[in-house]
Amino acid sequence: MFAGVGGLSLGAVRAGFQISLAVENDKHALSSHFLNFPKVKHWNQDISKVNGAKILQQAGLTIGQLDGLVGGPPCQGFSYIGRRQSGDPRNALFLKFFSLIDECKPSFFVVENVLGILHKKYADILDSAFEIVKGDYEVLEPLKIKACDFGAPTIRERVFFIGYRPDLVQKLSGEDFDNQKVDTPVNVGQALKGLPVNIKKHWLTEPDSWRKLRPVKENEFLYRLNTYIPEGVGNNNALQLYKADRLVSGCFGTNHTPEVEQRYVCLRQGEKDKISRSVRLKKDGFCPTLRAGTGSDRGSHQALRPIHPTQPRVITPREAARLQGFPDWFQFAPSKWHSFRQIGNSVCPTVSEAVFGAIINKLL
Repeated sequence: MFAGVGGLSLGAVRAGFQISLAVENDKHALSSHFLNFPKVKHWNQDISKVNGAKILQQAGLTIGQLDGLVGGPPCQGFSYIGRRQSGDPRNALFLKFFSLIDECKPSFFVVENVLGILHKKYADILDSAFEIVKGDYEVLEPLKIKACDFGAPTIRERVFFIGYRPDLVQKLSGEDFDNQKVDTPVNVGQALKGLPVNIKKHWLTEPDSWRKLRPVKENEFLYRLNTYIPEGVGNNNALQLYKADRLVSGCFGTNHTPEVEQRYVCLRQGEKDKISRSVRLKKDGFCPTLRAGTGSDRGSHQALRPIHPTQPRVITPREAARLQGFPDWFQFAPSKWHSFRQIGNSVCPTVSEAVFGAIINKLL
């Protein structure tokens, strides 16, 4: 549910699951999801208008056949940087998700959201949601997961609500997920290794954004990120260009003014520009949480983008994808604005792979 571009999907398939159905209301996100998961059934649908029976029908499943119902309901109503309105209509989709769990009866569920949902003003929403599945599911204490602990070079932190049926899944605990943490965190410099550095301002179209990786010695992060491509996953054209010519998409340029470039030149790594409020990334540090900005229904405002550690420009979508933990062959929308929105809205695939990796080992 709320499939987005596929951060949860990629982690699930890399952990060993098969996706039966991807549901998404945003046509741009669903189109990109289809690019990367061409063999998955896709359904462009508003979650508020469906029930569990219809979802199972679309997935070609019956009660008892679904292992997991997963997704990240819209988080803007709960976000610390948003207005945090308890009456935001998007908050109702959180409750709707739990109704679908009750109707679909999966073996387990995974619900991802921002930390703001744990604020006391939303306690009634959480209590109502958990009451829906009470009795059938063991629900873990909310898991606060920071992406840098699970192999992505970003401090992005989210909360996961995970529940399971004791008759179908062995006992799960927070320790099972803690055991998935990486021994050595990855920093920005390691993550961006090999990507094009000298990005031209006029690379503004999708064809222009395809650029060749620089030859570098591959580190553990890049090896883990790019070598395992599950069967049936990935766009054939993108995979061929990546494997044969080391070409990757998303290297869009940004036409900064000379004044902006000069300000960025003078910034030290880790320092914030006083006007744009963008932060210059530190090569030996982590990326701040990448934001999605607002949709067309709320003004189409772009989110702040971090500044490259060594170049006087903001990062490209492909650099953002690396920092979020997406493989180089993974595809996003053919425009810079939609690409950044999709990446900013996504779950880090390295995080979701760890979460699903802990769960799949406990299925009976």
